[in-house]
Amino acid sequence: MTNKVALVTGAGSGIGRACALALLAEGWQVFLVGRNEDALRATAAAATPGTGLAHVAPADVSHPSEVEHLFQAVRERAGRLDLLFNNAGIFTPANTPDQTPLDDWQRSVNVNLHGAFHCLSQAFRLMREQSPQGGRIVNNGSISAHAPRPGSIPYTTTKHAISGMTKAAALDGRAFNIAVGQIDIGNVASDMTTAMAAGVLQADGSVRPEARMDMAAVVDTFMAMVRLPLTANVLFTTVMATKMPFVGRG
Repeated sequence: MTNKVALVTGAGSGIGRACALALLAEGWQVFLVGRNEDALRATAAAATPGTGLAHVAPADVSHPSEVEHLFQAVRERAGRLDLLFNNAGIFTPANTPDQTPLDDWQRSVNVNLHGAFHCLSQAFRLMREQSPQGGRIVNNGSISAHAPRPGSIPYTTTKHAISGMTKAAALDGRAFNIAVGQIDIGNVASDMTTAMAAGVLQADGSVRPEARMDMAAVVDTFMAMVRLPLTANVLFTTVMATKMPFVGRG
């Protein structure tokens, strides 16, 4: 068991919920962050063991003031932060660039990129100032940090940017014992990927079903990164359904 402190964004469902529950089961204090308070409370209630270690913390990461208040609450309640899982993100409807509404573009950038930076920046500050100094930041990149799907320009652009953020923050973190890495996930079975089992648009214009992997594979990979000492860092790792069309996607 551990008394370390983590903050997980997008903790109300999917990957965020599953990884938060794994941390709670190992004795971490976990701040559960997302826009839907009821979903966050459902995550806390699902923790076995660890319910008493979960802190429900509703916030919209795209708003800098809300993120600032969130991290101030972490500082006041826990005194430090050992792990940030920068996981919150959104998809927008598939469209070619000329048919992509400006609102979809801006929402994607505000949540997927700006939100990730707001959280990383605040975590960096807290980890730099606390004693003992340091901590770990894991960014959720996605397979789309490497290769796009058709009609995905807002999401793909933001995820490519996350890779640059990871590299820059990993470099800047060296002086402060802050390890920054990225997990790129492809086709995990969740509510968000149900359509993939029925059929999803491919680069050649066909619609085909795609293989998915169990959520446990993502959690195991994430926890392997988290359990490392701060003297070691997984800068990038990809976990994906073995038979999904990623290599040779185009």
